[in-house]
Amino acid sequence: METTHKVLFGNAKTMKVDDNSVDLVVTSPPYPMIEMWDEQFSNMNPQIEKALYNSDGSLAFELMHQQLDVIWKELYRVLKEGGIACINIGDATRKVGDDFQLYSNHARVVKAFIDIGFSNMPNILWRKQTNAPNKFMGSGMMPPSAYITLEHEYVLVFRKGGKRSFSSDEKSLRRESAYFWEERNKWFSDLWEFKGILQDLADKSTRERSGAFPFELPYRFINMFSIKKDTVLDPFLGTGTTSLAALCTGRNSIGYEIEEGFRDTIFSLLNNDSINMLNDRIRKRILDHKEFVKSRLAEKGDNAFKYENDHYDFPVITKQEKPLLLNYLKTIDRESKDTVQCKYFEEAMFDYPKEGTLFAEVEHG
Repeated sequence: METTHKVLFGNAKTMKVDDNSVDLVVTSPPYPMIEMWDEQFSNMNPQIEKALYNSDGSLAFELMHQQLDVIWKELYRVLKEGGIACINIGDATRKVGDDFQLYSNHARVVKAFIDIGFSNMPNILWRKQTNAPNKFMGSGMMPPSAYITLEHEYVLVFRKGGKRSFSSDEKSLRRESAYFWEERNKWFSDLWEFKGILQDLADKSTRERSGAFPFELPYRFINMFSIKKDTVLDPFLGTGTTSLAALCTGRNSIGYEIEEGFRDTIFSLLNNDSINMLNDRIRKRILDHKEFVKSRLAEKGDNAFKYENDHYDFPVITKQEKPLLLNYLKTIDRESKDTVQCKYFEEAMFDYPKEGTLFAEVEHG
């Protein structure tokens, strides 16, 4: 199996992506009314800077979202019928002039997608764990002027049209792309809890912070809403996390990034140096399932499982998990300035061959 990953630099408002060619979108745009993005939004429309200068937060908020609206329309064009878009967005709290208020980014994005023609599916509340000792803001211990701090973001889920249909060739890939029963129970909850990541950039010539989400977020969505060899798009690629997760799951990817300065950062991840890290994440799924099997057998005994996976020597809960197959990465090769190609092992293996390990030494399923 092979996949291709293309990184294009430029404004995603004019994406050179064919109509109805993308299976899944996973992205996180610049958040309107978060100060780190003021300059980028103002470069797109100078009226935004003027609105902020004039202390008109409501106008600045709307003008920023109008810049994003253009890209949401592009997503509708490029997504296939039944395709899914997952948008990570946080609300903003900000004082503009003398007025402090919440700017509800998630609500404005939901409205924009519905107006375009998307169906809003159940969304996810991502609670970002924090150890910050000072959680209150405003007047501290004296009522009533303190305000609630935001410790969550949203991941909004939209579908273009009705349920996706699969060709005869795709049906076998869909079966191989199944997830474990216990993963489904965890992933398809509407509340996710895991930490964000440090966003300071070593090279601050592009910008101070990356705005990146953690690998786990796109990794889950790609496994949940696409199948092997699908095409995943991120129109705000940033440091390349979505493409990296697509590599790890056997999907193709396209990423757009407006900052040319991120090229070296992105391709420093999309190369052979990342193979062991990505294979470790695949292996963790297998090991986690084996721990689940051990725990369930101890709890329920011999009647704990009804089925056996077709590729690995372990039981599974449902019939749909029988064909599940996880492909380890073999090579990641730079094909051109903007493209890498990944090759995968076809064989089912509990572990993967690391550098210097003979393939024959690796434990097979």
